Amino acid sequence: MSRLEEKTLSTEPIFEGKIIKVQVDEVELPDGKRSKREIVKHPGAVAILPITKDGKIVMVEQYRKPLERTLVEIPAGKLEPGEDPEQTAHRELEEETGYVCEKLTHIISFYTSPGFANEIVHLYLAEGLSKKENAKAADEDEFVELMEMTLEEAEQYIKENKIADAKTVYAIQYLKLKKGNRL
Repeated sequence: MSRLEEKTLSTEPIFEGKIIKVQVDEVELPDGKRSKREIVKHPGAVAILPITKDGKIVMVEQYRKPLERTLVEIPAGKLEPGEDPEQTAHRELEEETGYVCEKLTHIISFYTSPGFANEIVHLYLAEGLSKKENAKAADEDEFVELMEMTLEEAEQYIKENKIADAKTVYAIQYLKLKKGNRL
């Protein structure tokens, strides 16, 4: 047990939705005082960095309601109950892009906002892509436009704030390092 650990004294469920749960925990701080923590529980997600045979990145553009705008992102999706992250990556790649891959490599797993949420994203590199006939359909409430771009184009999209989500920026920086250092 860390000397910085906060002991949970009580948990009050606030909301349970399709994707997230929200709760308020009363905690005992390391100095013995009490405080409240608003916590978002998320099942976890995957993000996929798909690279075509000619070295282009497969991206999706979709509307993000919390931001009231579209973003260009790498394909991603939440884990289903009991689903292994690698299975989710294969499923989401096919559903969002119509591609399947020969090789899927785990890059890293990271927390998106640990100050208030437990969401973890498992980032994968997908290589050896091929279009699948009769690919799995995207979720019925999900509308995306497929794009392919070079690393340089992706970096320009970051500068223009067209790519502005952490998972995609992280993936682009990884790819830049990999290209420069031959990781």
